[in-house]
Amino acid sequence: MIAVLVAARDQTARGRLEDAVSGSRGRLRLVAGADGAPLAQQVSSARPDVVLLDADVARLGPLLAGLGDGPRVGIVVLSEAPSRALRETVASRDLVRSVLPRNAGVAEIRAAIEAVATGLIALHSDALDARRADATRPVSARVEPDQRLTDRELEVLGMMADGLGNKVIAARLGISTHTAKFHVASIIAKLGAGSRTEAVTIGMRRGLIVI
Repeated sequence: MIAVLVAARDQTARGRLEDAVSGSRGRLRLVAGADGAPLAQQVSSARPDVVLLDADVARLGPLLAGLGDGPRVGIVVLSEAPSRALRETVASRDLVRSVLPRNAGVAEIRAAIEAVATGLIALHSDALDARRADATRPVSARVEPDQRLTDRELEVLGMMADGLGNKVIAARLGISTHTAKFHVASIIAKLGAGSRTEAVTIGMRRGLIVI
């Protein structure tokens, strides 16, 4: 069971996210930190596997400050501007493993939590706009992607090369469409690609795909 700490900008947002976690039929478990304490202190006391953080882009930096010195935890960020949120969390990229729009559905939120808990990067397509923007910047200004793909991601990449969509990939692997989508997003992010096609091209160039 994955322990999840919810931190949100207001009680309405917190209640929605806590409902998403508590209604997961035993896959996820809510944990609580000290009420009103800084996020780093809450993480230190609650020891969650994943933090589900709903925050405005302007507040992300201060909220994430100090987390790198505490227990290792994966963070799922929900924000009003996913692409901007991704840029704002560059310094905490080893912790922030998922960025979703604030209106993400319950299934997307749960899939992101589960992906992050297993060490995956789960980026919504809206957040990938930041990756596409990076591609137009000088090489010296880009953030280097994590190039190591998991065995499952290599499997998914091979299916992408065959032209299969998320639904077909999900059916073949026995996973949900949302999980398949997050695998694809993770692959695109790790390869520093701007699209599925570019990810396949990079994968072929690096010998990650067997033709």
